[in-house]
Amino acid sequence: QVQLVESGGGLAQAGASLRLSCAASGRTFSWSNMGWFRQAPGKEREFVASINLSGKTTNYVDSVKGRFTVSRDNAKNTVYLQMNSLKPEDTAIYYCAVVRNTLETNPGRAIYWGQGTQVTVSS
Repeated sequence: QVQLVESGGGLAQAGASLRLSCAASGRTFSWSNMGWFRQAPGKEREFVASINLSGKTTNYVDSVKGRFTVSRDNAKNTVYLQMNSLKPEDTAIYYCAVVRNTLETNPGRAIYWGQGTQVTVSS
């Protein structure tokens, strides 16, 4: 089993950057594909990015390509989401999750979830 704790959210102005972290406990982290999802008020949870076991394969939703970068440090049991050029529409609660593979974008099929961290982007 993997336990996930997100951090790094907060309030940012449009155009600014934030880096989210997801610290995982459990020895299976380095064996797990990881994903980031987000849920805006009144909207369904959506896929944002994912990264495979080695960190060499990533996947992004079109709306964040070129602005967000997912990475991981298996020695620290941590996955990151670097968010640049933030937009007000990026405002949401961001969750990390263990996913089955990097092409899995359905949040209903994620295996484990963190509690989420709020990101608010003002215009």
